[in-house]
Amino acid sequence: MDENCSKQVQTHAFIVNTIYPPFMIVEFLLGLPGNVLALWIFYFHLKVSRPNTVYLLNLVMADFLLLIGLPFQIDTYRRNTWIFGRALCHINLFMLAVNRSASIAFMTIIAVDRYFKVVHPHHRINQLTVQHARLIVGGAWTLLVSLRLPLLVSPVYEERDNISQCYSFGHTGRLPLGIRLHYIVYVGEFFLPLLLMMFCSIRIICILHNRLMTQKKKKVQRAIRVVMVVMGIFFICFSPGIISGLIALWFQTYRPHDCASKQLCSELFRFFIGFTYMNSAMDPAIYCFSSSSFRNVLKSTFSRVGLSKKHASHRRSTISGRHFISP
Repeated sequence: MDENCSKQVQTHAFIVNTIYPPFMIVEFLLGLPGNVLALWIFYFHLKVSRPNTVYLLNLVMADFLLLIGLPFQIDTYRRNTWIFGRALCHINLFMLAVNRSASIAFMTIIAVDRYFKVVHPHHRINQLTVQHARLIVGGAWTLLVSLRLPLLVSPVYEERDNISQCYSFGHTGRLPLGIRLHYIVYVGEFFLPLLLMMFCSIRIICILHNRLMTQKKKKVQRAIRVVMVVMGIFFICFSPGIISGLIALWFQTYRPHDCASKQLCSELFRFFIGFTYMNSAMDPAIYCFSSSSFRNVLKSTFSRVGLSKKHASHRRSTISGRHFISP
């Protein structure tokens, strides 16, 4: 690597390492309270009586587990080195990959479930019980964990010049089989769900304009809102990473000597990977749009907190007033 290229690499890396940690800290601070509140509502206030609630609960769990791994990523970008050892490197990347994939999977399942409810209301899929839904999510978790197991044994940890690196993207040369599978799953888990969500959206919109469905117009409108919210969050959070990643891979494969462009695309990809964690902070919107019971409990909780504060404030002012007029 020539001197000019080396300076460009250091400049791009410095910019990303400066911007990335504050961005991820904001994601963590926004996402963790929302998901803790959602877990509290689902576990203590909602009865898991419908398949949709099972899917939402597993989406919350995936988001929560994803957020747990973020502090390690934040620290790594801040220090520009991994300090937690080889074993935790493998485990953390495995957990991030599994829960990112699980979040995408359950977002897709929620959209498809709403599609069948509206477009094919008499289909036997709509007769699934909670037990069936648990089998579906169990199968989904099993498949996702199996696809990501190679990360536990792949070369994702490297020590060079007293600097330790922990990364699942950005390998050069011939890619090991586990890393190739990781790349394939990363690309596939974007395009397949996106196509499914687009199909569901188009079909529900067509139903909305069907005169025979006018009596169910509100139900159809709610369904399209749910699917559009899911697809919007999905596209905002995952498309920057996949687009920048494919461009970086193209430069690495076909323009390996174009140091400036290759490095710029690689650093942009490193930054946009952070967008894939942003869905954990935005997914509470899906819970609100998908479950009226969740919305009711949330409103009730905020109402009680507001009333409690109002009551406490009124009580303090009353006591203060009494103290003022007392002899």
